[in-house]
Amino acid sequence: MGLGNLVLVGMLAAAAPGAGTGTLVVLNKSEATASIIDLASGIEVATLPTGNGPHEAAVSPDGRTAVATNYGTREEPGRSLTVIEVAGARVVRTVDLGPGRRPHGVRFVDGERVLVTAEGSKALLVVNVASGAVEKVVETGQEVSHMVAATPDGTRAFVANIGSGTVTAIDLAAGKVLAQVATGKGTEGIAVAPGGTEVWATNREADTVSVIDPSSLKVLAELKAASFPIRVAFTPDGRHALVSCARTGDVAVFDVAGRRELRRLRSGLVPKGTANLLGFTGSVPVGIVIEPSGARAFVAHTNADAVAVFDLGAGALAATLKAGREPDGMAFTPVVFEGIEKK
Repeated sequence: MGLGNLVLVGMLAAAAPGAGTGTLVVLNKSEATASIIDLASGIEVATLPTGNGPHEAAVSPDGRTAVATNYGTREEPGRSLTVIEVAGARVVRTVDLGPGRRPHGVRFVDGERVLVTAEGSKALLVVNVASGAVEKVVETGQEVSHMVAATPDGTRAFVANIGSGTVTAIDLAAGKVLAQVATGKGTEGIAVAPGGTEVWATNREADTVSVIDPSSLKVLAELKAASFPIRVAFTPDGRHALVSCARTGDVAVFDVAGRRELRRLRSGLVPKGTANLLGFTGSVPVGIVIEPSGARAFVAHTNADAVAVFDLGAGALAATLKAGREPDGMAFTPVVFEGIEKK
């Protein structure tokens, strides 16, 4: 794509408030690619091939490796992960998941292992991306096991199940299900607060967010989040949670301690003019990534083929990055492409 695909909104991404170095990995579902974007310059340094329907991305703790889940198409379920070396901006291997069909959510739990939800298998997989081995399979027994989060110490995982309206709590060491927590209709997004104090799950059809105690596995609160809340991400200080609302086309900012919505972030992005698979005609914000500094949030708008960059201090749009067709999952890493021109 290159520099010509960077859309400027008031200023270059490189000059946006809170701008810093790093790389954004953006998965483009409808063209089976990953965009590698240098955030200091705003330049897309590479477009890499993935499997069909790449949905979610994760980056290793050292920031050197990114992993994409290849969900597949309606006709053919995906069964693989694409492993990317960030510094070289290249695909280094494809991991075959065997019976793990329709991989979706992904999260690193250490330097080599990722948790991967397999919707088509109603399971959570533990996969060693270095060896390519599926080391463990934990059956959720739930419908459409979609996204996954884990406690900071890596002892428990939480899987959001869209079809069952539940969150599956899993003991990772024992490889067993601890509980099926009833949340709300269409439970899709999930995140663990910094420090592991709470788990938030978005219920897209109920227009709510469930707040779960990760120890007792009880629902502590239900928050309204209209309309069609689809992802949730916490700021690094744990004070705020961002929830992408697919139907209204904006991002709700919640006060975590007060458990209340504070404001909405609006991109003003122009949709493509056609309805997406959910039937929405707006820009459809989905994936959310927040920089470790907490200065900026990146929100993928799948029906506008763009990523909105928000200055969280100002609560305003800072820039827009043009992505591939139907950008969805993303990941941030401080590692930069070694071939980028240094100035």
